[in-house]
Amino acid sequence: MTSTSWPPKPLKPKSPHSRSSSSDIPTPSESTPSTSPSFKMASPSRSTNGSANGSAIALDQGLHTNGSAANMVNGTSKNKKRSALARKQSSPMMPAFIVSAPGKVIVFGEHAVVHGKKAIAASIALRSYLLVTALSKSKRTISLRFPDIGLSHTWDIDELPWSTFSHPSKKKYYYDLVTTLDPDLVAAMKPHIAVVSAHKEEDERKVHQASASSFLYIFLSLGSQSFPGCSYTLRSTIPIAAGLGSSASISVCLAAAVLLQVRTLSGPHPDQPAEEARLQVERINRWAFVGEMCIHGNPSGVDNTVATQGKAVIFQRPDYSKPPNVKPLWNFPELPLLVVNTHQAKSTSFEVAKVGSLKKTHPQITESILHAIDKVSEGAAELISSEGFDNEDPASLAELGKLMTINHGLLVALGVSHPKLERIRELVDHEGIGWTKLTGAGGGGCAITLLKPDVPADTLERLNNTLEREGYSKYKTTLGCDGIGVLMPAVLQNGLGEDEAGDEIDQDKFLNADGIAGVEELVGVNGENGEREAWKFWRVED
Repeated sequence: MTSTSWPPKPLKPKSPHSRSSSSDIPTPSESTPSTSPSFKMASPSRSTNGSANGSAIALDQGLHTNGSAANMVNGTSKNKKRSALARKQSSPMMPAFIVSAPGKVIVFGEHAVVHGKKAIAASIALRSYLLVTALSKSKRTISLRFPDIGLSHTWDIDELPWSTFSHPSKKKYYYDLVTTLDPDLVAAMKPHIAVVSAHKEEDERKVHQASASSFLYIFLSLGSQSFPGCSYTLRSTIPIAAGLGSSASISVCLAAAVLLQVRTLSGPHPDQPAEEARLQVERINRWAFVGEMCIHGNPSGVDNTVATQGKAVIFQRPDYSKPPNVKPLWNFPELPLLVVNTHQAKSTSFEVAKVGSLKKTHPQITESILHAIDKVSEGAAELISSEGFDNEDPASLAELGKLMTINHGLLVALGVSHPKLERIRELVDHEGIGWTKLTGAGGGGCAITLLKPDVPADTLERLNNTLEREGYSKYKTTLGCDGIGVLMPAVLQNGLGEDEAGDEIDQDKFLNADGIAGVEELVGVNGENGEREAWKFWRVED
């Protein structure tokens, strides 16, 4: 499989007005706005408003994402003399739905990747969940609520800077490739971002305003002033500021939600052709990257790519004047993983500078260590991709675990570990339950452990008690899980028959879910008996 550069080249539809049932997408001409394509998703026997509905919900010819805001007042046209043919077709209100995206870890190649070597990043089944609820037509507001970080803000839709975002020289469409933020659009958003959490402490305010910027830039770029009032409520099971890709997971959720609302995604469904699924994943990924730029300025694109597609990628950037190469590992196996958070504050820039200084002082030694890390990453990719690798075979896991141990030792030699990280490795080695390494920049943050099969519950409980007593947090999860997923409508059967009404997930239930365990129990992709069938994913295989 060949590598692709990030950001990728634009995916141009074959014709400005072509439409097909697979991968072709309709493209508005440069001068004339057009409606977005539709998608259909089967509905359970009960809709989210409680009415019986055994048929499929057809979301067709919905919101005009590319309409001119200049002719719109409160969602209605100033020009009332429209012909019957020109009148926009009515469409049903979109039911409440949930999108979810995973976090990520660097499995191999930390720090070496900064110096042009390869790294492997993979998804983890700690996820963000975004509930999208449409409001009544009379409510012309959009609300952003992230209770886990204390963010809650509401904007008046008609007061947002639509005229700037919809200007012909600035307007972006769902199929566009955006690799830089437009300074004029950022400036237009600024007054609407400045009021977000204005009375909070500076550190908290920065986090809230960065999240709001990510959302508003995507929302204003893809939406229009006729957009209905909505509430966006996010809950996350991913530790924040721990190097686990929490911001990218959120950006992916926001991008997917708005793209679904403007009806520019097809599926996901089991019979979806691989190329069509790949196209939908790439579309979400591009706009998630825009959200990441709002938060981080100049992101690598790795975190959002992993959070969108799931599984894993090989990432390399040998020339910083060019985009990085990102090779998807679509068939990366699911592996049992333990993530332990040290809660030790870290600075990525400090740790990167530390290795840079070491390279200046001891260039040959440092380069040999970085080269060795690169070879470990290559060996891991070859092992995982080999026909003989079995994610349930103890021997296969042991081979992969040994490479993780080697990688950690080389990172220790670079001086980027921390006593708290070494303590985790010591405790895990003492219990003999797996292979541990630091993940990310080091100097704190998290450690990951590839678990051996069938670790006794009492052993894990003993380790958990020790970790808690010493101030660590532990998360038993899965490495290489699915990427972006959709629950539409926001109804879970929870073991009920198909002819029985499921559990509707409303905002009150969602907000009142108690912590990580409560969120997972309420809406988690995986329930007690495995994956919940109502969740759908864009799955792509090699």
